[in-house]
Amino acid sequence: MKIACLDFEGVLVPEIWVNLAHQTEIDELKVTTRDISDYDELMRYRLDVMQKHGLGYDELNSAAKGLKPLDGAIEFLNWLRQHCQVAIISDTFYELAGPLLETLGYPMTLCHRLEVSPDGKINDYCLRQKDPKRHSVKAFQNLNYEVIAAGDSYNDISMLEQAEQGIFFKPAKKVVEDYPAYPIANNYAELSEMITGLL
Repeated sequence: MKIACLDFEGVLVPEIWVNLAHQTEIDELKVTTRDISDYDELMRYRLDVMQKHGLGYDELNSAAKGLKPLDGAIEFLNWLRQHCQVAIISDTFYELAGPLLETLGYPMTLCHRLEVSPDGKINDYCLRQKDPKRHSVKAFQNLNYEVIAAGDSYNDISMLEQAEQGIFFKPAKKVVEDYPAYPIANNYAELSEMITGLL
């Protein structure tokens, strides 16, 4: 029994925070997990930048709603779900992912929650658990699944390490330099071929 665990942003959809940076013209918000590997550090940085510029949930939600899945993502996901179980394991937030998940046909998704006040200010965030991607893979393995994991960034490394097979999907050069052991898929055709070989 096999299950594919996929990252969300960078693998199936564009980066929400990068789109917020484009919409607001605040370059500080272009920083992602490709730049800062510690997710708590990254989120504290993001919320500080938002507070400094007077941004709230409405602006972030607008950036999320303005995105569409990456070209070929819907077809790839539909293909993959015909061949094995699929779980999206992401460091995004349910409050932001909704419209994109609808477009993708509501795949099973494990992610986090934002704490938003009635006036739209993002007060904080609530991580589902510490090191959630590794723990999610371990949980599936405890259910007797063999896990194929695909991600693009530093926060995916624990998921790739824990899985029986880890694959990079269009990773940043620095991520590859730091973790050269993983095979790289540069597009969905290559990723499909790799997964087919493992199935």
